[in-house]
Amino acid sequence: MASSLPPIPNPYHESMPDSKGFFGPFGGSFLPPALQEQMDILAAAYEKLKNDPSFIAELADIRKNYQGRPTPLQYAARLTESVGGKRGEVEIWLKREDLNHSGAHKLNHCMPEVLLAKATGKTKVIAETGAGQHGVALATAAAFFGLECEIHMGAVDIEKEAPNVARMKILGAKVIPAEHGLQTLKEAVDSAFEAYMKDPETQLYCIGSVVGPHPFPYMVREFQKVVGEEVKKQFEEQAGGIPDSLVASCGGGSNSIGLFTPFIDTPSVKLHAVEPLGNGSALGQHAASIAKGEPGTMHGFASIMLKDEAGEPGPVHSVASGLDYPSVGPEHAYLATVGRTEKGAGATDEETINAFYECSRKEGIIPALESAHAIAYALKLAKKAVEEGRKERIVVNLSGRGDKDMEYVLQKYGHMMPQ
Repeated sequence: MASSLPPIPNPYHESMPDSKGFFGPFGGSFLPPALQEQMDILAAAYEKLKNDPSFIAELADIRKNYQGRPTPLQYAARLTESVGGKRGEVEIWLKREDLNHSGAHKLNHCMPEVLLAKATGKTKVIAETGAGQHGVALATAAAFFGLECEIHMGAVDIEKEAPNVARMKILGAKVIPAEHGLQTLKEAVDSAFEAYMKDPETQLYCIGSVVGPHPFPYMVREFQKVVGEEVKKQFEEQAGGIPDSLVASCGGGSNSIGLFTPFIDTPSVKLHAVEPLGNGSALGQHAASIAKGEPGTMHGFASIMLKDEAGEPGPVHSVASGLDYPSVGPEHAYLATVGRTEKGAGATDEETINAFYECSRKEGIIPALESAHAIAYALKLAKKAVEEGRKERIVVNLSGRGDKDMEYVLQKYGHMMPQ
């Protein structure tokens, strides 16, 4: 879609989002008055706490001594060599968020979200989850701080991601199946919102990505940008300079915005938000909302979304449960519309499964299927750079480990396993 928006501001973060949570025309908060009141309370609490020395110190201690941050930045030598690259020319690096406690990047925002819940007097946290990584992270944070936890998850995903469901239950969370519609991520959000609206006074809806009404897209971004901040420092120390390309999978977009944020004001660094291209281009065969969506409003925020003939959120598909959402975070919608991120970056189900096996065999790392989308696209970028004879240093956000996906992949795609 052509952009009629003014050029991206620099410095970017001084004006994005604005005071009402808008990134250009995207974002904001579209909620009933009672819920808006709760969002205003949350926004005020965050603005107060984000600069509070005790909050900052507690979060820093948690990240270092509980989560295990900073996570490593690893040069993926054999993945690089598999497409003809080599050190000093074409390189693939992996930001190892799979080594973050609980196995994914999600704990980066769940721990401070539950801290905020306690600060605003809540006794319970509630959330949606797709692949289960956000659900596990929130259940972990709730157990750590002693709050009740309720996780809504599509019935299809409950069956598909059984290991994460078990982890949530062991951690003390109540798992609620969403059994309407396609029974996946969008329906889980519907279910969680409905439950939250019944009692916004005692519980906090801890949104699992940079989606939803303001202040969540802004707040989750600020909690996740630790990933990109670490990458900037680690890459300078280990490789020198800055990367040429940053690559991350993008459903709602929390792991990608976390990687991108510290580099947005550096135009030489290309940003690739990799969408799920699924198994076809027709509606219901993919979840490429940036590439194929149009402006719309759902779940309390304005963004780009896939729509059916009636203008309602359309059906979606992805081999990765964490990416099958018919919209995207408003900041991603803005960055794509003004041309800061690459429109059309994506990986098919087949490419993703091949990358899943390739990373496992070449690097000894079993990636989450969400992360495998990013690996698949990075391999394509690296191969193209080799063919064109130019240098390209690529950092991939390996956002989660693939324990949750192993049984599903073996059942459905065992025939694709390299011999």
